[in-house]
Amino acid sequence: MAIARQAGEKIMDIYDRISDQDDLTIQSKADHSPLTEADLAAHHCIIEGLKSLDPQTPVISEESALPEYEVRKQWTRFWMVDPLDGTKEFIKRNGEFTVNIALIEHNVPTKGVVYAPALNLLYFAEAESGSFKQELKLDLTQNSNPNSKQDSTQDVPKDTNKSTPIQLFSIKADPKQPLRLVESRSHGSEALENYIREHNLQISSRVASGSSLKICLVAEGKADIYPRMAPTMEWDVAAGDAVYRYSGNPSPHSSELQFNKEHLLNPSFVYGF
Repeated sequence: MAIARQAGEKIMDIYDRISDQDDLTIQSKADHSPLTEADLAAHHCIIEGLKSLDPQTPVISEESALPEYEVRKQWTRFWMVDPLDGTKEFIKRNGEFTVNIALIEHNVPTKGVVYAPALNLLYFAEAESGSFKQELKLDLTQNSNPNSKQDSTQDVPKDTNKSTPIQLFSIKADPKQPLRLVESRSHGSEALENYIREHNLQISSRVASGSSLKICLVAEGKADIYPRMAPTMEWDVAAGDAVYRYSGNPSPHSSELQFNKEHLLNPSFVYGF
């Protein structure tokens, strides 16, 4: 969790510095998705942190070259990272972006951290202990003296008002009942409307959100379902998948997604059913 929060601090340093899109350098990746200096700053922070914490375990990050499948299909344990999930939300400055870090073991997420630094929200999950949500108040002004000596623990933002983690419990939604649906703020699609009609779903409310926060809303019971028909990659959902999976009560939820596939593009999916 400390690594995710350190990455979140790097992101917020840039987020607080810019006032609008004109202050931000935005590149376009091969898939035409945006890339900012905040994505790269968080990426380098996480890679360095994981290398120090767990040097023997490989890492797949959205912002680094993907190892060949012939190599990674031999892996039984690796980290999967999206340094800044919701780059479009970051650019729009609506706060709905996250740092996502998941540990994948035998192609299943066994640990996950989803940290929304602008919202001071931390979700974390582990197979053995369940899923949790914690609200944080951070003092990012500490150690502002450039001449002061710092150690590694001082690099972590200080909690000035940290709430007790709340364990999350969620149950599978009943498709025959009115449903609270959460959907992407930036990736709406006609395919989603078709899915609702084809399955004759009764939607009582619709909430738009960004990044992996959508999965977390289902995990904490604030939404019933999150259908996603538009493309996503494994790193977009791995950490959130862990949060949802281990919020199951009394046993973990199953997930329709597979990880470390030959091609990391996810099929359409629905969380909540």
